[in-house]
Formats: sequence, C-alpha cells, structure tokens
Amino acid sequence: MSKRDYYDILGVAKGADADEIKKAYRKMAIKYHPDKNEGDKAAEDKFKEAAEAYEVLSNPEKRQRYDQFGHAANAHSANGGGYGGGGMNMDDIFSQFGDIFGGGSPFEGFFGGGGGRQSSGGRRVQRGSNLRIKVRLTLEEIANGAEKKIKVNKQIPCKTCDGTGAKDKASFQTCKTCGGQGAVRRVTNTILGQMQTTSTCPTCNGEGTTILSKCTVCHGDGVVRGEETITINIPAGVSEGMQLSMSGKGNSAPRGGVPGDLIILIEEIPHETLKRDGNNVIYDLHVNFVDATIGTSVEVPTIDGKVKIKIDPGTQGGKILRLKSKGVPEVNSYRRGDQLVHINIWTPKALSREERELLEKLQNSPNFKPNPGKNEKSFFERMKEYFE
Repeated sequence: MSKRDYYDILGVAKGADADEIKKAYRKMAIKYHPDKNEGDKAAEDKFKEAAEAYEVLSNPEKRQRYDQFGHAANAHSANGGGYGGGGMNMDDIFSQFGDIFGGGSPFEGFFGGGGGRQSSGGRRVQRGSNLRIKVRLTLEEIANGAEKKIKVNKQIPCKTCDGTGAKDKASFQTCKTCGGQGAVRRVTNTILGQMQTTSTCPTCNGEGTTILSKCTVCHGDGVVRGEETITINIPAGVSEGMQLSMSGKGNSAPRGGVPGDLIILIEEIPHETLKRDGNNVIYDLHVNFVDATIGTSVEVPTIDGKVKIKIDPGTQGGKILRLKSKGVPEVNSYRRGDQLVHINIWTPKALSREERELLEKLQNSPNFKPNPGKNEKSFFERMKEYFE
C-alpha cells in the first residue's frame, strides 16, 4: 500500500515511545474514520494508511525491522508479506480498536456504529493467535537462501463444520441480547446528564449470533488441533536471532475469523571450519614455517566450495588475505561480504635428528634473524627498557 515514511504518516518522531504512537494513531483514526467521512475515498485511504503505519510501529519486532531496513523489509518476509501491514483490510483495522479505544469503534453511539466491525455473516471478526517456530540453517543455506517445508502443529479450521462451529446453517440465530449488533449499550443518569457506554455482548461474545446446535467435532469452536505443512522461503543473508513473519499462517481463529501470523526465528548451525563475522567469513589457515618462508599454493574452503590461494614467500604469521565477495550477501541486496583468511604459522613440536641438524645450520643465518622495521624495536630492546 503506502510507501510514505510511517513516522511521517502518524506525525511522530522516530524516537517516539509506544504511548506517543498510540495517541497519534488515535487522533488520525478519529479524523479519517469512515463513519465520519462517508463516501470520502481520500479520507478512507488516509485511514488505511494510518492503520498500516500503526500496525508496524506498535509492534516492537516489526518496528525494529522497519527502522533497520525501511519498506525494503517487506522482502524479508518468508512469504513476501513483509510486515503484514500492506494487506490489511477493514476488518483487520477495526480489530485494532480494542487496544486503542478500549473495545469497538470510537464512533459507537455517535454515528450509529455497532459493537466493532462485523463480517458479512453479522458476526464480530476474531483473530487467531500468532505462532513461533525456530528454523535452523547452515551457513551455505544462509548465503544462498533456502526453501524449508515445516510441519506445524496448530489450530486449523474444523472440516466437519467448515469452521463455523455449528452443526448446520440452520443452527445459527440472531443473538436476542444484542439484536445481532455484537454490543450492548447502557444509559446511566448522572449529575451531568445521561451517559451512554458500550460493551461487548456477554451472550454472544460480540459475534451477533448464537449457535443452537454445536458441531460435534469442534464443540462449537470452529477450530481443531491439527498439522499443516508450510513452505517457508528464507531470503539469503539472514542472521542468528532474525525473525521473519508469514501473515495468516498462525493459529486459525474461532468460527471463521482472521488467522494469526507465523513468526520464524532464525538459528544458525555452526560451520566446521568457517566462522561468520557479520557479512564476512573468517577462516584460520595454518601453514608450516617452510611454506611461509619459500611460498606455496594451498586450497581453502569457502561457502561456494574450495579455492586455491597463493602464499607469498616470506609471509608472516598474523597476515590476513582477503577473498572478495566470498562472504555472506546482505539481505535484499546484491552486495556480498568477503572471506578473510588468517595466516597462522605452524611450528613442529617433534623433529628427527636430521631435521634438527638442518635447522641448527640455519639458526645463525642472517636471514633467520628477526628483522624489525626502522621504527620498530626488537623484543630484547623492549624488554631492556621495561626492566630499566
């Protein structure tokens, strides 16, 4: 939907706290509410735009992703849904009002609204709960992206009653307490005059209908426990602790409501030889002092397979070789990190008699003496200064 900055839409600073964001959204919702601006398409668009902004900024996880990636974070979603805000309908938006206005629309009793936005069946739309799962990925899967098929145990619609909770269509009747409105109003006389309050109907729990004969399988809930296989597309470049969201893949809601979301927590499986550092990959290469002295070529592992690198003659321990673009890609970007090869000089602990004699002949050679730079003091000079 909107590509405007969410903070600008609500008129708040990026450092605004939850109360400031809620207050700003409440003001926008009242100003552009459809009941107040009937037939005004521009006002309706602004109403939806504000709801989308609030849906993201009021959720700490979604807000963190938005602050880090902006609207590009939509590409981080495991099913392309991003934050989930862009696909909001009016039922989704009005379901937020329980938080913002304490239940129902702020215009109930003023513009003739019912007890919250209702579905075409005359029932209040309920929302299912979110689900959280962990997905473990190898470094190769993280670098290239992966498709995972996960079996999830969750609440699914009852197949016997198609999620309605009723034995048949004739089992529904309009709630006698609220007359199908889903809410009841109470008028109280005070010294300031009559005051009207609205609350959810206690008989039908805001659905507007009651069930005479409940489904024998789900016992009127409309949902049962079941298993669903979900395909998750993991984008390349994700990292440990990152969370992805799949809209509508959480628990199904009672009696045909809006399903919750599936939250996927990324967990990295440690690699045997490579270590990740941000988008870079680190590999510790051990070479013996002979190869480091005269030079050689060796194979090193990378995410994409083995590559051959050259060790120049006279290579010192601690040197770092950089393999460009052999690291992990950035999420939603063509850029890729590097692989850093740390050179470690390996010294043998056991020598044969012949090997020892060869090394003793070289021991006093000028080329085997430490050769510090002009501005670098030797180890013995530094020790002498320390003790003086």
